[in-house]
Amino acid sequence: MIRTPVALVPYVLMAAAVAAGLLWHAGDMTARLGASVATGAAEIGGPFALTDQDGRTRTEADFRGRFMLVYFGYSYCPDVCPTTLAMASAALAKLGAKAPRIVPVFITIDPARDKPAVLKTYLASFGKDFVGLTGDKKNVESVARRYHVYFVKRPLPGGTYAMDHSSVLYLMGPDGRFVTYYEDEIGPDKLAADLERRL
Repeated sequence: MIRTPVALVPYVLMAAAVAAGLLWHAGDMTARLGASVATGAAEIGGPFALTDQDGRTRTEADFRGRFMLVYFGYSYCPDVCPTTLAMASAALAKLGAKAPRIVPVFITIDPARDKPAVLKTYLASFGKDFVGLTGDKKNVESVARRYHVYFVKRPLPGGTYAMDHSSVLYLMGPDGRFVTYYEDEIGPDKLAADLERRL
């Protein structure tokens, strides 16, 4: 049996605590991003079949060969959604001729109100290239789960409601796999620079 000298015990305990902390942090990040322990790949995204703002059924296969910049929100959102979509639009404008390689996709979390015609009017404010997607409640919730999107309906006075939700832009690759994500406060310059680097 190997004995640890008494003088080294505090250092051994400290090393064990640091290792435990690192393992805990890795586990926390894995849970947040949905990373697979076996592959290290983030399990975000997947197949979907939703209706676009023109009433056509769209699936993830329609966007193969192009990057998708995906955002979940709703048209009645008073601040975060329009600010984030405007930022994404400005970033794409900075890419110039490279912009068509990325399709901005807005998926509603409020399908009860965000019908195709509503999305068409709403997204016109941010640019002609935006694709708006809606569907029935079950399908929308299924897609949101695949992207690890948080949202919950919050009643407001007068019988109406708002949707509390996470605000993240997801970049999906031309093969449909998750590439990275951006917090909504990144700003158009940094977003455009990162997108250009990945094209």
